[in-house]
Amino acid sequence: MHVLLIEPDIIQAANYSEALRRAGHSVAHARSAQSAVQLADTGNKPNVVVLELQLPQHNGIEFLYEFRSYPEWQMIPTVIHTFVPAHELQHGVTLTKELGVCKILYKPTTSLQELCEAIVE
Repeated sequence: MHVLLIEPDIIQAANYSEALRRAGHSVAHARSAQSAVQLADTGNKPNVVVLELQLPQHNGIEFLYEFRSYPEWQMIPTVIHTFVPAHELQHGVTLTKELGVCKILYKPTTSLQELCEAIVE
């Protein structure tokens, strides 16, 4: 599976990418919403997106609205992997119903194995 990993922290991105590759996935990494859209547009179309909500310039919610505006990307599942606690996500229903989020993972309590397992669910 081809994963588009949107993670601003370089060290965390390296750890997540390595774990996903060991699980058999190919990974394209973007540090911002803008670079993620460019990667998806010019590179391999992702099978799944792993998204941190706290991004520079445009946040993850803004990214999802833009990403879903492209017809060819509307059905690509998204896993949110974030430091934002679930109780602070005011857009929970919108995230799952309108924006195609299939799973929300809280980074401090999610292992690398759980992240990899969320990709194949």
